[in-house]
Amino acid sequence: MTARLPVFPLGTVLFPGLVLPLHIFEERYRALVRHLVGLPEGAPREFGVVAIAAGWEVAPGGGTATPGGVGVTLHEVGCTAELRQVTELDDGGFDIVTVGRRRFRIADVDDAAAPYLTAEVEWLPEPTGTDETADLLAARVIAVFRQYLGLIRPVPEDISEQLPEDPTVLSHLVAATAALTVADRQRLLAIDDTAARLRAELRLLNREAALLRQVRAVPVPLSELASPPAPN
Repeated sequence: MTARLPVFPLGTVLFPGLVLPLHIFEERYRALVRHLVGLPEGAPREFGVVAIAAGWEVAPGGGTATPGGVGVTLHEVGCTAELRQVTELDDGGFDIVTVGRRRFRIADVDDAAAPYLTAEVEWLPEPTGTDETADLLAARVIAVFRQYLGLIRPVPEDISEQLPEDPTVLSHLVAATAALTVADRQRLLAIDDTAARLRAELRLLNREAALLRQVRAVPVPLSELASPPAPN
């Protein structure tokens, strides 16, 4: 089954069930928010969040970045963001709160049908029912994730005591919370099987924990390294 979705390219990966707040300042995305708010009551107010594989969301000189042009190359797999809260600002922008809902694969991108990108997408399957293998792996991931949090946070109990028992929900939370690269997160999002995702996360968490023990330091996100110094 396919559908046509508005698409929001970002330098991050959204997972089902995770909260994503956004500050909307570009006119094309203001138009997107106005479109969603204006939908009939009961209609799904969601758009696709897709991580940028190459390029920039905003083209140099303030132009619009679009696939195939000066702008961006998008990853194939994304996640819809459901609009939960909208605050209109004095300058016409918006602060919004969204929650990840369902995964999709992009079939085609259109940069001419609307002020913002739209895409024909195929919904990806989500597991249903119980999976004994996933349940066993979830217990191992929880144990390793708690150890990992202990290495990067002085007081990790706030998160570690609230880890979900549902294997699929857990797999999405770990993928979004661990200090992974966008490429690592994107690979995890694209995995359809919960057990396979949990296995991949075990490998990643063990890798990251080993590095942390070796260097005794928490890696600084590349986005922070690229940011200009704060004024004194």
